[in-house]
Amino acid sequence: MTRFKAYMHRLLRNTGNFMVQVFHRFEEWISKLSDRVPIVKRQALWLYTYLTYILGFRKTLIGLALFSVLLLIGSNLWVLGSTTGHMYHDADTIPYNEVGVVLGTSKYVRGSKINFYFRSRINAAVRLYKAGKIRHIIVSGDNHATNYDEPSDMREALIRRGIPAEAITCDYAGFRTLDSIVRAKKIFGQKKFTVISQKYHNHRAIFIARFYEADVVGFCARPGTTGSQLRNDIREVLARVKAVIDLYILNRQPRFLGKQEFINLSAR
Repeated sequence: MTRFKAYMHRLLRNTGNFMVQVFHRFEEWISKLSDRVPIVKRQALWLYTYLTYILGFRKTLIGLALFSVLLLIGSNLWVLGSTTGHMYHDADTIPYNEVGVVLGTSKYVRGSKINFYFRSRINAAVRLYKAGKIRHIIVSGDNHATNYDEPSDMREALIRRGIPAEAITCDYAGFRTLDSIVRAKKIFGQKKFTVISQKYHNHRAIFIARFYEADVVGFCARPGTTGSQLRNDIREVLARVKAVIDLYILNRQPRFLGKQEFINLSAR
């Protein structure tokens, strides 16, 4: 991060120096022209003022554009590069953790149609549990309204697939990925766990967990169709930038923490 900031600072400084040199050359040219041809002095001054404003505005836009591009590329490279080695697709090779955290998503899309991403995450959690790679599951999601309850939907789906109710804990305050990860550590006392979601999502979740010094691996559920996966990948590019800003600049915290909760790890 320090190298990234230093590089960005040098690039913006060099861009600014170049624009300053352009302004000085233009000012010298206008001064010489006004001395030789006094009649154009006022017109030259007006033109100089106008161009100074326009070029100054453009310099600001160029600087902002460069900063945005560097932030976009740098954040994504940082998130992806620092988390790729912690991702698993095979239940046989992923290391054992006592707890798996399933990140929430809506059960339905377009009315009554089951969300593929919801079903895929449930399937992944069941695979890990039945393979003996986790012994307890936290289902963490949004429950902002009485008719919208991601954790309960996930819990019911897991029970229907044969997971004991005693081996499932609901986190009703997992409003965002950051909330789910931080609460898994601070509220449910898990410093080491497995995150269960699609690959594009796991990168960001693990990045957040590592920031909070949690030892986390990600188990990647099946991705969606080409169209839906492309939309999620594009959205995730911006979400990674937001994650970097939230963690390292804004110090964003979960919306709700509350008191610590005990997880019963004896149920199988």
